[in-house]
Amino acid sequence: MPDTVKMVRFHKIGGPEVLQFDDLPLPEPGKGEVRLRVRAIGLNRAESMFFHDRYLETPVLPSTNGYEASGIVEAVGPGVDTSWIGKKASTTPAFSLNHYGVYGEVAIVPIHAVAEYPSNLSYEEGTSIWMQYITAYGALIFYGHLSKGDYVIITAASSSVGLAAIEIAKAEGAISIATTRTSVKKAELLAFGADHVIVTDEENLVARVNQITSNQGARLVFDPIGGKGLEALANATAVQGTIFEYGALAMEPTPYPLFTALNKRLIIQGYTLRDILADPIKSQNARKYVFDNLVAGNFKPRIDKTFPFAQIVEAHRYMESNAQIGKIVVTL
Repeated sequence: MPDTVKMVRFHKIGGPEVLQFDDLPLPEPGKGEVRLRVRAIGLNRAESMFFHDRYLETPVLPSTNGYEASGIVEAVGPGVDTSWIGKKASTTPAFSLNHYGVYGEVAIVPIHAVAEYPSNLSYEEGTSIWMQYITAYGALIFYGHLSKGDYVIITAASSSVGLAAIEIAKAEGAISIATTRTSVKKAELLAFGADHVIVTDEENLVARVNQITSNQGARLVFDPIGGKGLEALANATAVQGTIFEYGALAMEPTPYPLFTALNKRLIIQGYTLRDILADPIKSQNARKYVFDNLVAGNFKPRIDKTFPFAQIVEAHRYMESNAQIGKIVVTL
């Protein structure tokens, strides 16, 4: 086994071009850790925000990056069951990017962030499940109690998390109202299973939601954008409905829609999947929900495009173009 491995790190803040390949000594797992020989990496918007220094935590330079990878467990540290060695597994985003990162030929991660996935999935599919499905599960199922007949607005619906939310709505018998800025992605969202698609650059969001819901509004809203658009989402939400804000893609202030919230008695809840993954019971239940639905065929991760490891910078540039529908994966 080589004494060194290639790891992708960044030594300054900026765009995708700050990512660089560093040759580092082969790391050994410490207590409670495993070493994964990486076969595929699933990119997430959070990682792009991290090297731009627009994320929930500030990078400590030089910094690793990356939440999701799949591969083979090749070594374990003290306190970890040796039966993990040789198993195919993927990582869940249950760690700080300042402590761990999976952009590399190998990844050291804590054992609590390692999960087996259905054996029929490829490495590319195996690295495209936990972030997106658990994020949607936490808001829609754990907190939102999504049930049959509920209307749910899903913004940024062409993202991997948005697609996961569409699949969860369908699995639960709810009615999904997906939004997209332009009509380019409308047909594919409908083909993927969205019950309704609203093109926000061409249609009035509130009027269309009222038309779809017979003027009742949506009981749940699942939004990673924020910004000024929150007012329209509040107007499209049902009385006593809940809006889950799980991101800040708008990169602008998000005014609180006070009078609409008062009139409708809305819940506007900030949310990240960290709450789910930080609790062993919640995490176990979330993983089981996702695993069972993958096995049942209710969930099938959509991979938009794959890039070789050497082109990880190009993969991130593609992500920042917002052209994708689904997951962008880097393969090794």
